[in-house]
Amino acid sequence: MKLIANIAAGILIFFGVLFIWGAFSEAGNVSWIFVGLASAGIGMAIIWFARRQSAPEPGEQKITYDIDLSGDVDLKGFECTRCGGPLAPENISVVGGAPTVQCPYCGSIYQISEKPKW
Repeated sequence: MKLIANIAAGILIFFGVLFIWGAFSEAGNVSWIFVGLASAGIGMAIIWFARRQSAPEPGEQKITYDIDLSGDVDLKGFECTRCGGPLAPENISVVGGAPTVQCPYCGSIYQISEKPKW
């Protein structure tokens, strides 16, 4: 996308310069200066917008891991299976692709297992 924007901006700036230059010729018109300035200004604005978009650093990746549970999950009543202490969403993390809980009260760490609904 940046390549296309830069090419379009280059064409606009080129023709803007030609219009400004042509305005000072014998067959030129004063209004060509305004057309040239507008064309060059739009070209500069396109370059600015194209370069404003940040590119990721080389070697940097953004990974998003979404967990889709099959049923309704109510975290209000989510308790530790060992001590019965209330758990918050901050106590849940994904380790090795599986949702894991670390209890802040007893310190136990275990995987969340979904019980069958039948």
